[in-house]
Amino acid sequence: MLRRNLMHARRYPAMTISLVSMPIVMLLLFNYVFGGTMSAGMGAGSSGDYLSYLVPGILLMAVGAGVLPTTVGVSIDMTEGIVARFRTMPINGSSILTGRAVGAVIQILLSVVLVIGVALLVGFRSGAGPVEWAAAFGLLALMSLALTWLAVALGQLVKAPEAASSVALPFSFLLPFLSSVFVPLDSMPGWLHHFAEWQPYTAFTETLRGLLTGAEIGKFGPLAVGWGVAIAVLGFLWSRALFRRGAKR
Repeated sequence: MLRRNLMHARRYPAMTISLVSMPIVMLLLFNYVFGGTMSAGMGAGSSGDYLSYLVPGILLMAVGAGVLPTTVGVSIDMTEGIVARFRTMPINGSSILTGRAVGAVIQILLSVVLVIGVALLVGFRSGAGPVEWAAAFGLLALMSLALTWLAVALGQLVKAPEAASSVALPFSFLLPFLSSVFVPLDSMPGWLHHFAEWQPYTAFTETLRGLLTGAEIGKFGPLAVGWGVAIAVLGFLWSRALFRRGAKR
């Protein structure tokens, strides 16, 4: 199942290209178009300081962008009959979902590496050592796994592939804008500040920012791990329950 999904990604690269291009476009847009204004508004010394603030959040957006193609891919499999064929074969049902999830995580992490490469080209510099970078990749892998299992569940939940993109949009695009990805929490109004402070993207962003730039992590480290484990476990259990329910129809 893993090999099948990786071959699909190679033969139909449009989704993979969109997975990588969106965070790169956001990085370039906010750095070169809005960077000066953002730096002045945040009291940063230069646009380079804002770039250091921005990159960790963009890496998280690269992870979140993987929700869309995974949701659409699962929905296509569920509605076009291939899963029904698999169910007639001596195949472990969980391997169908696991192959999709692991394949998606691999693609997401490869896109993260490409985004890091672009960030370095435009001037991002990190003072993190090998341990901090290893912890950062571990955190990105945890979030990738968590959001991928959520996407697998959402892909089974929708009735048509056309609806899959709209269901995935809040997780891949909306939530990052309601977090500390682009601006500090203190710049937000009170009602939004409380929501942004406790939502997953902020916890992951602040933890990753602390690992890569030396910023304070505080409560966000345990919160990020807690969110990641909770979403991964609940997404897996939800995906498996939906798959088994579909088999009984």
